[in-house]
Amino acid sequence: MAPRSATINVMANAALKAARGLIRDFGEVEQLQVSIKGPGDFVSTADLKAEKVLRAELGKARPGYGFLMEESGGEAGSDPHHRWIVDPLDGTTNFLHGIPHFAISIGLERDGEIVAGVIYEPLRDEMFWAEKGAGAFHNDRRLRVSARRHLAEALIGTGIPFMTRGDHSSYLATLAAVMAATSGVRRLGVASLDLAYVAAGRLDGFWEFNLSPWDLAAGILIVRESGGYVTDMAGGQGMLTGGDVLAANAELHQPLMELLNKSLKATAN
Repeated sequence: MAPRSATINVMANAALKAARGLIRDFGEVEQLQVSIKGPGDFVSTADLKAEKVLRAELGKARPGYGFLMEESGGEAGSDPHHRWIVDPLDGTTNFLHGIPHFAISIGLERDGEIVAGVIYEPLRDEMFWAEKGAGAFHNDRRLRVSARRHLAEALIGTGIPFMTRGDHSSYLATLAAVMAATSGVRRLGVASLDLAYVAAGRLDGFWEFNLSPWDLAAGILIVRESGGYVTDMAGGQGMLTGGDVLAANAELHQPLMELLNKSLKATAN
């Protein structure tokens, strides 16, 4: 069994406790109360309840840490060095439509750097986790990114902008380019799990634009600790501030980045 630190145990236990309510509510998804936050952006009572549980559990275990949470926003703590970055229900649209693919994502930031991450998929009881320098794991099995070396063999994940979000024409250009160069593209609707799947070798790469820090924080570390590369589209480290992300193994990251940037440049001209 892979040894888990006290920090990972705190994160994993909080995720497990919040997941109980999500599993119950998913079984009664048609009866959920749903309010509209904005165009194409929904929040369920399940989402809010999960966030409340996570806030309570993480706050009890580490009372001085700050928070950045999807629903309630940012909250400074007495400890200026640490902050939890939390998505209580990544894949809300899947959840509300009865699609059994969603996750809880918790990242721990220390002085601006992600040092621990947990992504938990409740219905399949899959816990993806990592600490900086200690490797990445799926439950108790060590994770490694895939060993595929050629885009033509690769299966790539993505996220598609919807309604008024994002630049649809630019995104469609990148999608067309990746479709033509790879063995397939998947849009699963949960960015945190897409990153976890890259870490597990289920996907060979993943790209998406305009994500939020809580979508990315845990997954960035888990991919890196599994031997993968994660950058923004320019090859930099602006993922949490800019929202654009590209993750892949060492062989595919550069050619995939070149392919995406070539298509973006073509639409800009």
